[in-house]
Amino acid sequence: MIRIVSSSAAAELLTRRPARLSQVEEIVRPIIDDVRAHGDEAVLRYARKFDRLDRVSPLIPARELHAAEHQLDPSLRTAILEAGANIRMVAEQQMPRPWSSEISPGLKVGQIVRPIDAVCAYVPSGRYPLISTLIMTVVTAQTAGVKEIWVTTPSPAPDLLGTAALLGVTGVWSLGGAHAIAAFAFGTGTIPRVDRIVGPGSIYVAAAKKLLAGDVGIDFVAGPTEIVILARSGNARWIAADMLAQAEHDVESASILLTTSADLARAVAGEIERQLENLPTAAVARTALEANGAIVVVESMREAIELSNRFAPEHVSIDDPALLQGIQHAGSVFIGPFSPEAAGDYASGPNHVLPTGGAARLRGGLSSADFVKLISFQELTSPALNNLSKTVTTLARAEGLEAHARSVEVRRHD
Repeated sequence: MIRIVSSSAAAELLTRRPARLSQVEEIVRPIIDDVRAHGDEAVLRYARKFDRLDRVSPLIPARELHAAEHQLDPSLRTAILEAGANIRMVAEQQMPRPWSSEISPGLKVGQIVRPIDAVCAYVPSGRYPLISTLIMTVVTAQTAGVKEIWVTTPSPAPDLLGTAALLGVTGVWSLGGAHAIAAFAFGTGTIPRVDRIVGPGSIYVAAAKKLLAGDVGIDFVAGPTEIVILARSGNARWIAADMLAQAEHDVESASILLTTSADLARAVAGEIERQLENLPTAAVARTALEANGAIVVVESMREAIELSNRFAPEHVSIDDPALLQGIQHAGSVFIGPFSPEAAGDYASGPNHVLPTGGAARLRGGLSSADFVKLISFQELTSPALNNLSKTVTTLARAEGLEAHARSVEVRRHD
């Protein structure tokens, strides 16, 4: 049964266990080096060993993608398109905008926005084929204007292939794990090199992304999924369902309720047990809740907010919109009783590829801004340069960079 603890025990509960990434990096590093040195030969070797690839090539033929698209259930097709429309609208709002301004007479500055050339979306398809992750990553990259969008996924399910075709991706590869990340980071004889790799994956994928972050752009190093729910009161059945929805992802998932109500704490704990009785994913969910879940009875909602910000969770659910002002660190926030985290996982629009493991202290979720470059520009007239001349030459000479100073002065005297 899930633990009910007081706030005095929360500090230990909310202290994340040391990640196994450092251990896994030692396993992953030789794989990366092998792919760097031997390209396709190494990738195929690992794909047959780890992905159980039984194809001649890991590249899924276009005819297979189109056949899978035609086999999509009509209701699934509709859901994909409706979710994609919401995701696209959010991504459009997130797009950085070009601008220019004359900040002083003759001195014009600004920025242009340009999409990166090529991306790879890593889509997990082990226990669950994450069609939603495919939609989230691909639609957001398309909205940003990326022209070359590859998808890689181990053991791709037919519905996932059909979704990829429906969305119009460049191509799909049947590859997973560290060797897939390395292949797209370096490029091989057949696998293209990309500028950025996005999407969640196993701890081996996370370790590979961390090690290759200097060779290719990444979104972030993702860990087990997590939710913190803050509630003074509420429907115990709904709250229990939200906690189970997170717990069923993986045995490492964390589901935590922070409440000022001991009665609500007991009611939610009881509901969790009742709902586990007929939940198909109960084995995974129960293990996750017993290992990483808890209901914490706090003294006040202010204390709940402080604990949540200290944990910086991937998902935060709040029962009162007024609490939003206090949330400083979260991947995404779900406000009110009719905003379950599952809505965000699939169709409400904000991206579900979110920072975990405390990375929400540094950034939010994946957005269209992750797929573009902001390129600054400046244009000076002769009088504007003259006005800046003394400032530039003084700073340049203070740094010992005489040629910098002279490159300005020469324009004043010629």
